[in-house]
Amino acid sequence: MTSPKLLVENVSRVFPSVHGGHPIRALEPTSLAVGGNDFITILGPSGCGKSTLLRIVAGLDRPSAGRVLLDGREVRGPGPDRGMVFQSYTLFPWLTVAQNIEFGLKEKGMGEAERRAIVSAYIDKVGLRGFENHWPKQLSGGMQQRTAIARALANDPEILLLDEPFGALDNQTRSLMQELLLGIWEREQKTVLFVTHDIEEAIFLASRVVVMSARPGRVKADIRVNLPHPRHYTVKTSPEFSELKARLTEEIRAEAVLAATEH
Repeated sequence: MTSPKLLVENVSRVFPSVHGGHPIRALEPTSLAVGGNDFITILGPSGCGKSTLLRIVAGLDRPSAGRVLLDGREVRGPGPDRGMVFQSYTLFPWLTVAQNIEFGLKEKGMGEAERRAIVSAYIDKVGLRGFENHWPKQLSGGMQQRTAIARALANDPEILLLDEPFGALDNQTRSLMQELLLGIWEREQKTVLFVTHDIEEAIFLASRVVVMSARPGRVKADIRVNLPHPRHYTVKTSPEFSELKARLTEEIRAEAVLAATEH
């Protein structure tokens, strides 16, 4: 068996107590192996440690125990090999769409001609042709997230990390953004880790859905999604999709009930 692209080994996270109370266990020892070109969605009730796990993989937070390996190298901090997209629109307001997408390439010291070619290609991939010179404040939420995804992908990261990136969008825009991201993944075959609490979104995008338990979080189930590619939005009405949705709804509901009874 080939070694995984990403390996999370017994990673746990305990936050110090607030006002002298008990420490907060956000993440129980958690292990996860992610293959190259896998699209993994991480699903779980609010506060179960999904975002904490993603931030540890991104190098934005350190585990209390365990380790994360990307291509066999231990993650000790942020790096260009991981592209991150957050729920909030984290564009630089003083840069245009094109300048935002170009930012990481400039930081790498890439020549102008090469930068422009890459930016132009991603402007087309995320459907922003004609908006290159707009400022973020002139864009809708969906267009800002398109820019953020293009900026992350333009750096050609080894893995793309997305933390509920469509959570603040309306339903119609959210569906379109799911199709856009899935289309890019089908073409580029990136390794993706995508956090969501939306069950339909988790199934539609994923090759595997990882379900986390209520806090303190741990991996409760790891379910393969064998729906065909290219994946059209009409698959959401198929019997296979409905069956997966029913199974995952039950898994999440059990955890949500548990979380409610413990708080």
